[in-house]
Amino acid sequence: MPGTEPLPPLRKQALAPVAGASPTALRIVLGAQLRRMRGEAGLTPEAAASRIRCSTAKISRMETGHSPCKERDAVDLLALYGVTDPGRTAEFVDLVRRAGQRGWWRNYADVLPDWFEPLVGLEEAAASIRTYEGHYIPGLLQTADYAYAVVRSGHALESEEVTRRRVELRLKRQELLRRPDAPKLWVLLDEAVLLRPTGGADVMREQLAHLLDMTEQPHVIVQVAPFDVTAHTSPGNGITYLRFAMEGLPDVAYIEHLTNATSVNKQESTDEYRWILDSLSAQSPSPVESRDLLRQALARYS
Repeated sequence: MPGTEPLPPLRKQALAPVAGASPTALRIVLGAQLRRMRGEAGLTPEAAASRIRCSTAKISRMETGHSPCKERDAVDLLALYGVTDPGRTAEFVDLVRRAGQRGWWRNYADVLPDWFEPLVGLEEAAASIRTYEGHYIPGLLQTADYAYAVVRSGHALESEEVTRRRVELRLKRQELLRRPDAPKLWVLLDEAVLLRPTGGADVMREQLAHLLDMTEQPHVIVQVAPFDVTAHTSPGNGITYLRFAMEGLPDVAYIEHLTNATSVNKQESTDEYRWILDSLSAQSPSPVESRDLLRQALARYS
């Protein structure tokens, strides 16, 4: 099958993830460790909430990585869970401190929706990113003019300055593809994206030429999913599936909706989204054949 990617065995959880991970990734790892330690101690979320004087909803958000954990709360919870080794506690608190740091994307908080921020943070830590897009070229591969056209299509009433900031953020995200340790990016592009003249013929011509250039990079793969494939196998919404080299960090599936997004990291859920991507990839033309389809699309705008 041309697009399926064999998956390595599931990784065992460890206390200390690798250095250099993004704060978003660290929060998920630490949350999973808190959940595991609570389970091993035989305690309920209510018991944990009572110990640090908060709601069970906050415990849930901490354990899923959606909310940061305060250093004081970490110390109290570890003591409750029977962690008495001072060295292990200090190591955990250090990770909590790192997880609370500001990522570069916080400089764009004025144009970065809360529901989109987790994806930006997780991209920074990803070893591989697989994505399906049915409407536009993915943001990680957009040109500045194409990004501007996409942003204006969804935010036509906002000021030019806000639009400029949104485009700047999108281009800033692309810097991760130029890193020496850049993640592998595998894109499944619905055929409709190539036929939709976003921004006009000139913008599309530049965008498709850039997309072809990017497919020459060894870590970037693009497949075009034809209509006769997506007519039978389609997720309906954009999906981004992230896998990490860091131990203790599970795969994450990020699903886009009209005005928000959902991220899941439970294996029974991520398995389903991975199956959809695998199925689409296996049924679509190979990356080499897809390059020919991209060239044909480029010729239509020339």
